[in-house]
Amino acid sequence: MAGLQHSLSLKKNLDQRARERFTSSMRAWVLTDLAGQMHADYEAARTAANQNHDSGEAVHQFLKERGLFKWYSSLRCATQELVWQSVLRAIENDPQSLNKHQSESPVKASGSLTLDSTISLPAYAREMDVHLMPGNYQGGEDHDTAAGIIYDNGLDVFSFGVMGQNLDDIGHSMANFTRLKWSNLNPDLIVDVGCTIGHNTLPWKQAFPSAEVHGLDVATSCLEYGHARAEALGVAIHFRQAGCDALPYEDKSVDVVFSSMFLHELPTSMIKAFFAEAHRVLKPGGILINMELPPNDAISAYDAFYLDWDGFYNNEPFYKEFRDLSYQRLCTDAGFKADDFFQATMPRFTYVSETEFAETAIADASFDGDTGRLSDTITWYAFGAQKSLSV
Repeated sequence: MAGLQHSLSLKKNLDQRARERFTSSMRAWVLTDLAGQMHADYEAARTAANQNHDSGEAVHQFLKERGLFKWYSSLRCATQELVWQSVLRAIENDPQSLNKHQSESPVKASGSLTLDSTISLPAYAREMDVHLMPGNYQGGEDHDTAAGIIYDNGLDVFSFGVMGQNLDDIGHSMANFTRLKWSNLNPDLIVDVGCTIGHNTLPWKQAFPSAEVHGLDVATSCLEYGHARAEALGVAIHFRQAGCDALPYEDKSVDVVFSSMFLHELPTSMIKAFFAEAHRVLKPGGILINMELPPNDAISAYDAFYLDWDGFYNNEPFYKEFRDLSYQRLCTDAGFKADDFFQATMPRFTYVSETEFAETAIADASFDGDTGRLSDTITWYAFGAQKSLSV
């Protein structure tokens, strides 16, 4: 863990760094070694019971009373909570960090921040701490400024190094996938919907420097921190408070609509509204691209169970509901043509070698036990559609 590489980073003494390294290492062990043991235990128990399971939920029900599953789930929840506790300890030791994003020097990168006091987190997000993060994205009952810095530093501990130096590998991979797959695309406006603090927003500006890039979210504290973070990193992003079901753009005015690990946070009705809005605002030939976990009908029953674990134990109530949907149907119901649907997987850090990227990422989607997982062999999954030129 190298730590975040920007001026808003928390000050950390040796004890704090050791605390974070322990937490990251523990998470890595749970998600690799212990997860592997749980899978082996499942296969042995299933074989002994002479059972086959055709769905993730069937696997879940079979495993629920097994000791190794309980041990895995308990430790995974505990390490998830340790992630946030470690960051809160760092904030206690660096109280000025809460206001640092407001006291930094003036605009450095010519980005902007536009807030709308009439917009707030929907009730389904306000009423729980999503992925066990204290205060959720709005920063607690007082809507304080901590949410952005907690999320930024927490994700650094959570991901144990697999998301890139500034936690932006998903954005780099998706932006460069788009640049290489649609080589004639010359976008004027790119919109990242549900951007939180912009980890995966900034790479779009870096991949398409002549485009204007917007980051949309409903959480005030995350937008404020995200704007300061982008300025500190010298990348001009225009952050705007807006909901995904009412995108603030004219018809046929946007070249790329992007989201990353956002759809599973939404009820199905909101996902459908977002896709309809994306189709409305995209120019003919424009791209809708979403980074998410693959659908349950494309992977094995065990992998469906494994990836749906968060929906049952990590305050992600819409996780399984989303992954049970037909991703192609989401696109076609919104107005995209079936033939314009795409899906692909790509290895992390694909933007380092364009030759490797072009050979591996623009192939048809393939799925294995590591697709969308945090592991040494992680792959990112994307799906979406290009809006027909005739629309």
